[in-house]
Amino acid sequence: MEDAPRTQPHVTGPAFYAQPGFLNRPRLRDWWTVLHPPYTMLHLSLVTIGACLMGPVNAVRLAVTLVAFFLAVGIGAHCLDELHGRPLGTSIPTWQLILASGVGVGGAVILGVAGMFLVSPYLAIFICVGVLIAVGYNLELFNGRLHTDAVLVIGWGAFPILTAYFAQHARLSVASLFVAAFGALVTLMQRQLSTPARQLRRRTVSAEGVIVHADGSTEPLSKLTILAPLEGALKTLCWCGVTLALALVLLQFLRQ
Repeated sequence: MEDAPRTQPHVTGPAFYAQPGFLNRPRLRDWWTVLHPPYTMLHLSLVTIGACLMGPVNAVRLAVTLVAFFLAVGIGAHCLDELHGRPLGTSIPTWQLILASGVGVGGAVILGVAGMFLVSPYLAIFICVGVLIAVGYNLELFNGRLHTDAVLVIGWGAFPILTAYFAQHARLSVASLFVAAFGALVTLMQRQLSTPARQLRRRTVSAEGVIVHADGSTEPLSKLTILAPLEGALKTLCWCGVTLALALVLLQFLRQ
C-alpha cells in the first residue's frame, strides 16, 4: 500500500509581514508591505542606538533624526526598491511610488539641511552619502555597482549609527565606530537570514524531503519547515534592536 502524498504547507506573500489581516483594504496592505515595518523598525533602532550612545542626548535632535531616516529609508528607499522591478508584487500605481519616494528622500534632505545650521556644516557629507546610498542602491545606478551586500550592510547598518551620533555631538568617536561595526554586523545577519527566506517565498514552488534523526525517527521536510526558523530569527533580531534602543533611551533620559 502506497503512502498518501504529503501536501505542502501553504506559504503566501512575498514576506512574513506582507498583506496583514488587520488591514481590510488591499491598497493599505500594499503600502504596509512596501514600508517593510519590521526592517524599518530595526533600522530606526540603530539610529536610536547611535544617538543614545553617549549623553547628554538632545531629544529634539533625536526625534528629527528618526523622522529623517524614516522618510529616507522607511518611505523613500523602499518605494524606490518597489519601483525598480516590483519585487513585492504590489499594485500601487507607479506615480504614487515616485511621489512617495520623492517626498521621502526630499523631506530627509530638507531636515538634514536644517541640521547643518543647528549642528554642523559637515552634516552635508552625511546628507550626500545618504542620498547616494538610498537612490543608488535601490535603483541599481552605475550598472549596479552600488547594489551590493557591502553597500547594504554599511548603508543600512553602520551609516545610521554614525549619522545619529554626529547629529547629537557634531563629531565622531572611536566608540561610535565600534558601535557602527555592531550595526553593520546586525544588518549582515538580517541579510543572511532574509535572502534565503525571500528565495523560498518568491521563487520556490515547493521543497520536499525527509529529516532522519539519530534515533531513527523521521520528520518531513517542506518549504514551511525550512522557512520557519529563518523568519523566526528575523523577527527576534528586529525585536532585539528595539529593546536595546529603548533601554538606551531610558538610561539617557531617566538619569537626567
